[in-house]
Amino acid sequence: MLFLHARRRWAVLTVFVLALALVPFSPLAARPAYAATAVPGDPLTGSGAVTRSVLTAATLAGGAATGTVTNDAFALPGAAAAPTHTFEGTLTLKGVARAGGFRTIKDTYGYAATAALRHLPPVSIDLVQNGSHVIPAVRGLQITGSAYWNLIVGGGRAWNENGDGGRTRVSLPFALVERNANCVHNGLLAFLFDGGTISQVRYQITNETCEYFQFDMWGQVGAAYSRHTVTGDTGLKNAYAAEVANRLPTKPISALSTDHPDAGIDTSAFGSGITASALSTYGVSYGGVNYVGACQTRQGAYPYCNQMVLPSYSLAKTMFAGIVLMRLTQVYGSSVPSQLIGDWVGEADTSAWAGVTFQDTANMATGNYSSRAFEADESGSGMTAFFDAEAYGPKMTAALAFPHSAEPGTQWVYHSSDTFVLARAMQNYLVSKAGAGSDIYRWIRDQVLVPLHLSPDVLTTERTGNSATGQPFGGYGLFYTQDDIAKVSRFLNADGGKISGVQMLDPTMLADAMQQNPANRGLTTSANATGTTYQYQDGLWARQFTPADNPVFTCPVYVPFMSGFGGITAAMLPNGATYYYFSDNDEFGWSAAAAQAYKLPATG
Repeated sequence: MLFLHARRRWAVLTVFVLALALVPFSPLAARPAYAATAVPGDPLTGSGAVTRSVLTAATLAGGAATGTVTNDAFALPGAAAAPTHTFEGTLTLKGVARAGGFRTIKDTYGYAATAALRHLPPVSIDLVQNGSHVIPAVRGLQITGSAYWNLIVGGGRAWNENGDGGRTRVSLPFALVERNANCVHNGLLAFLFDGGTISQVRYQITNETCEYFQFDMWGQVGAAYSRHTVTGDTGLKNAYAAEVANRLPTKPISALSTDHPDAGIDTSAFGSGITASALSTYGVSYGGVNYVGACQTRQGAYPYCNQMVLPSYSLAKTMFAGIVLMRLTQVYGSSVPSQLIGDWVGEADTSAWAGVTFQDTANMATGNYSSRAFEADESGSGMTAFFDAEAYGPKMTAALAFPHSAEPGTQWVYHSSDTFVLARAMQNYLVSKAGAGSDIYRWIRDQVLVPLHLSPDVLTTERTGNSATGQPFGGYGLFYTQDDIAKVSRFLNADGGKISGVQMLDPTMLADAMQQNPANRGLTTSANATGTTYQYQDGLWARQFTPADNPVFTCPVYVPFMSGFGGITAAMLPNGATYYYFSDNDEFGWSAAAAQAYKLPATG
């Protein structure tokens, strides 16, 4: 950890100016920092009197990164003054393929033996500035061309500190995304700039939601700043202002007990049952408020908690495949769930898939499997071949390789590959209705996700071929923020699939999947290692709670939930509350938290 103590002001400025003067960039006429709409919370009103000993101006001028530092060094300080300079143009990091340090925390498959995995991919991003907010022109998943890493960049901040010699300081959140997989590694970067120079860029990664590959990464590299007007800059600024304004109000998780004192909630139950070092974040969405826990990393709190990128893994089976099937049914009629997979996926026009419907596939009941044991196929070699395949052809071949073992609709066997087949079938069905060029993910994005005011992170998805035009994975490959999880859970739960009063999802299918129809609980799963069985329907799990689990459940209660690999859960209580957490130590203990959330009075 590197700590540089304050020096006399003239010495700092002399070193810093000399270093920055070596990195000129092209002139650009002065532009206003604010777009037509200011981001809520601007302008900054601090004095700039910030006491700083980490990532000082001298350090960014020409220091070296010998390890990770406290995340506070990248955070907007309370005394931050409004920025005097406006960043607009392209930021490119130099020499990242060889720069920096790497420390392995966990590496189940020996990934770190590949040197290129221990460094950043190419980073070149267009940025605009709206007041104190620095906004990437491209949001969501960016394909970098790296053989290992893709990139997501969030909105950052710009401000002035008195010790920076009149230059403006920028901090940005970013995340590395494993190519052809759903692991996310959250990081931060920082630099200084003014009207003619830019400093080096410090970066570090100290958090992930990834069960099998965990590490710290850090470095300090040179940068190029090409100043130019970014296409659509005013629209980008206004869109970001709207994005921030549309986020749900947040409160700390402790406020649940003070906001609802009569409920008798023990807020210590939230986040319990999960190893603290493995917990990325958690929260309770209730009554239009997102009550959030901290976003902890190995270097303290993540300063952009509301923009920490969280992987979906199998939450996508609900938030993509399940929602798409319900939306297609609402738009095109009740015959959609009974459409045959073999009629819409040419590769599946085989005897093994004869009679298998869209709904059978959404229910993990295709009848094609090797083992009935709880998720035995999901962790077997056949599924490894499916996950490893990047191109569409090999991926579909692996998805269809399981032998026919039961009649469709009769036996639950969990397969992420089945959701991929379903996503392809729904893609082709949509084309038949909406025309060539239709894309199933862009369709549900425009139909549901954008009207829900979800973040740009969830408006893209991983696809075959590591491209923006391949077949969406369907059962994994999405990315969320805390706000996204709270909004989608509320949409499915308290709002009953409505947006602004308009029914967006087939109400019968949604009611069944949300366990609101006692006559249709879905399929019963195989028993897991503890002997527990669940219900499963249209991409949603459900667990029954009784007074034996906790006296708060005075009668049997079914709780539908989304579940993802490694330790991800969003449990939607019938009182309208949702408890969610993202972790990566294979821990799925949330019953204590569910009991506390169930104490809240019913809403919605």
